Amino acid sequence: MLDFMMSLRLFFPPSPLVPPWLEKNFLTSMLDQKLIYTWEAVPDFTHHAHSASLSAVAVNDRYVATGSKDETIQIYNMKKKVEYGALMQHNGTITCLEFYGSAHLLSGAEDGVMCIWNTKRWECLKSIKAHKGHVTSLSIHPSGKLALSVGTDKTLRTWNLVEGRSAFIKNLKQNAHLVRWSPSGELYVVVIANKVDLYKLETASICGTIVTEKRISSVKFITDCILAIAGDDEFVRLFDCESQKCLCELKAHENRIKEIYCIEKEGLHVLVTASSDGYIKMWSIDLDKIKNAPSLLCEVNTKARLTCLAVWLKRNSETKETTTDASASSSQVHEAEQPLIKKKEIGWTSHEKPSDRDSQDAPIKRKVPDVYQKKKKRLK
Repeated sequence: MLDFMMSLRLFFPPSPLVPPWLEKNFLTSMLDQKLIYTWEAVPDFTHHAHSASLSAVAVNDRYVATGSKDETIQIYNMKKKVEYGALMQHNGTITCLEFYGSAHLLSGAEDGVMCIWNTKRWECLKSIKAHKGHVTSLSIHPSGKLALSVGTDKTLRTWNLVEGRSAFIKNLKQNAHLVRWSPSGELYVVVIANKVDLYKLETASICGTIVTEKRISSVKFITDCILAIAGDDEFVRLFDCESQKCLCELKAHENRIKEIYCIEKEGLHVLVTASSDGYIKMWSIDLDKIKNAPSLLCEVNTKARLTCLAVWLKRNSETKETTTDASASSSQVHEAEQPLIKKKEIGWTSHEKPSDRDSQDAPIKRKVPDVYQKKKKRLK
């Protein structure tokens, strides 16, 4: 979770109140054998991450990446609780970050550039001038071969990540600020102000539209057929993607909702919400009784102005995020881990050179100006 005060804050549930299989998960609570486990989240650590306010966050099974108005991307190893350093390829506020598996990170910024990073050696594989204006949002297809981006140039762009080039450009009537793939990759949504347009990948045409009363700040797919939408009116609403009808609504906060996140474990769905009122809340969703409002599992008052949120889960064979295709097989990940395009080395801010054993965890040593160098920091 990230707040306006340039800090990275992590909350971890006290283990006595959490089932064993959930003990090491972050910001997560589930239902098990029809029992509701509730707990009170406490800070695991707080870290002054950037010199300006935070604007984006992304996680995979190993790392947390944070973006800021200070134009840098900070990387943290969540297993070792070590700050690795900063990526400094962009010349503008970092607006969006997204990991694909354990091998790649995509970043977008107000300089109109989209970067593809290799997370093993932290090299910039490709820097693409994606939009004439800002890059406002991006989303990677579950296969890892395509990505979508929207920007302030009123375009929706499809990217071939295998070759690192533009594949298709669609002109929009207005600037879009969000784009998201469905878990299967057969649908994607584009958000413009208070409107959500649903597209089919097969035809690249709009198959439905959802309109809300106020501006939309976040959308997440619960399943391929159910879309969660939140915005400036304190409500989270679940919509049927086929009929575009509202299935249920929930007043989640007393102020506007900044971000929602959906996770799934063992067939159980949990919705996490973050609001400008400083609260993070977790809700259980019963898909068999979808018309019933989600029930509150826990909440925490961070006493901060929240700007973005992500959920980090311990990686295992049963854990998955609803924002990522559950069928992303090991063969797909292996293919995605291969170099997509010719590598381009950039400066990294860490000193330590990894051993062979730790080569997947740590950046390699590079010669960069002393002004940018800093050692790894142990998070407290």
